[in-house]
Amino acid sequence: MSNADDRLEPPERLVRTLGSEPVDGAARQWLKTLPETAQEYLRHWELTLERVQAPGGRSSMLLLVRQSDGTPAALKLSPPGATAALEHEALEQWNGLCAVRVLRADPEGGALLLERLHGDISLRSLAEPKAQLEAAAVLQRLWVPAGEGHPFPGVTEHTAALAAALRAHREQPWAADVRPLVDEALDLRDGLATDAAEPTLLHGEFDQGTVLAGDRAPWLVVGPRPLAGDRAYDLAWLARDRADTLLASPGAAAAARRRVSKLADFLDVPTDRLRSWTLFRTVTTGVSALAAGHPREAELLLEFAGLL
Repeated sequence: MSNADDRLEPPERLVRTLGSEPVDGAARQWLKTLPETAQEYLRHWELTLERVQAPGGRSSMLLLVRQSDGTPAALKLSPPGATAALEHEALEQWNGLCAVRVLRADPEGGALLLERLHGDISLRSLAEPKAQLEAAAVLQRLWVPAGEGHPFPGVTEHTAALAAALRAHREQPWAADVRPLVDEALDLRDGLATDAAEPTLLHGEFDQGTVLAGDRAPWLVVGPRPLAGDRAYDLAWLARDRADTLLASPGAAAAARRRVSKLADFLDVPTDRLRSWTLFRTVTTGVSALAAGHPREAELLLEFAGLL
């Protein structure tokens, strides 16, 4: 392999994630041929490689590049499939409105050439109150109608699969201590209404870490896993953000409830729906971490959920 290809080796975080989670043969083959795939896009789109972003993401590789005219950009490579295509569709619909702009794309191949942001500066670099305020303002502008005939999965459909996995985990012996919390999360999810007739386009994984500093705007969103539906669902991860700091503060339970209430008021969503989605999403992720053998992450998430 050439020296150029050596520089295109996938980051360890990506290799570790795809190696430790159940993935199909296509994803493993994608990872195996990723250096060659990257080299092909560099040639085809006339890009000059600066470096591979590390530690990078858990499901994609990001290359810092320059275009033929010297303009900096970022080449994101993901396994081909619905996830990459939906990300492209959402970014195109936002068209740079509080989100990273797409410069060039091959959705079927899982390749997006994006404007270069400051990847080392996210909203998490700000003090928590200021970061929450900025994040909420970004999210408010990001919420646009999904549009007639949109391709995005609905929140109800998406969370039905999450609930099914959570029910399966509930029956495992190691889940005995968290079953009351799991049952509450499932009941809350089942009690939420179905998606609205005119759903909102949601980021799907929005938190302070997905909002990066930019040049044409102070803060721009990256990495959507887009859905269509209830805005309160999209806000839930922001309500849970920096849970470790909140849990270490005096009066953590009251602080958690105040955060949910303030975010709901600021973005005009029902407080009970935000609380329900926050608890459901946090329990789902915490139990999944427990199942995957990550007890410290699971303990943090489930403790936060218990405060709600």
